[in-house]
Amino acid sequence: MIIDLVKWDTRNPKLLAWKFPSQELSTWTQLIVNETQEAYLVSGGVYEGPYEGGRHTLSTQNIPILRNLLGIPFGGQSPFTAEVWYINKAAILDLKWGTPDPIQLKDPLYGVMVPVRAFGQYGIRIRDGKKFLLKLVGTLPSFDAESLNNYFKGIFIRKTKTLISETIIQKKISVLDISMYLDEISDSLRNLFAEELDQYGIEIVRFDVMSISVPEDDPSVISLKAALARRAELGILGNNYQQVRSFDVLEAAAKNEGTTGAFVGMGLGTGLGGAMNPMAQGSGAGAVINTNPPAAPEAAPAAPKAETISFKEKIEMLKQLGELRAQGVLTEEEFATEKKRILG
Repeated sequence: MIIDLVKWDTRNPKLLAWKFPSQELSTWTQLIVNETQEAYLVSGGVYEGPYEGGRHTLSTQNIPILRNLLGIPFGGQSPFTAEVWYINKAAILDLKWGTPDPIQLKDPLYGVMVPVRAFGQYGIRIRDGKKFLLKLVGTLPSFDAESLNNYFKGIFIRKTKTLISETIIQKKISVLDISMYLDEISDSLRNLFAEELDQYGIEIVRFDVMSISVPEDDPSVISLKAALARRAELGILGNNYQQVRSFDVLEAAAKNEGTTGAFVGMGLGTGLGGAMNPMAQGSGAGAVINTNPPAAPEAAPAAPKAETISFKEKIEMLKQLGELRAQGVLTEEEFATEKKRILG
């Protein structure tokens, strides 16, 4: 049955491309195109168009493809077969994107792997309908926003992971602080995705990163936040960070029966003597000065020699040090120094 009138009335604003179901046309068929649409006539792999908003008669005067490919004489009237494709040119602004599963990123400050989620929304418009049909739609009867999201989902996730990783390294910040740079990341991702989608005739009109977050119940996140809270606590108390670390080492060693004396014997935390005796820190305001001759100091008990420490005790001491390093209490340099002292 020859179609006299071709038009596309859709109630789905997220339908991007649609093929008219019949190909039985004629040189007197009327093609109706709405203002937010454009249409293409396709025959033998050749695209004729775009036809902008308005009414078009598919005559040989208006459509050279009818003469060149179908052999219909100029001014002649004849039925013919061809596809009619419609493109939705209106912008779609509320498309969602996100990472379905957390992406694993290494925190550049603390060296731990942290799971990160990101999501937001973006808006697109079909800029080149012919390129969009050729490179993306192909032989599908229609193409909507959900199909677009599914097609580019992998690209979005890959580029998002790369950009977030580059940002935390360049800014020298923790993954936990990445949300401070949402606007900057949004602009950068928009530029990256705009270049990618342009190959398919699609223009990005907006791109927003609404959130970059980490799961609060993840063990690595809990450990990282605990270490940061500990550091903040030390800053508030005004303690010497190096001394407090040494106290922590001694406390951890005390929990391991039989190794406390070994830690002390190895000289771990020997810089604490002054801190444990406030009178040894110099005469501050209100200090009491003893003018009597100092009594002869009692002989300090001899510390056990390093040679008396068993191999098993050394292993336990190294495990304790390793845990303190993992919690951020000891730096790599301090860990290496104490390890050398124990094994020496």
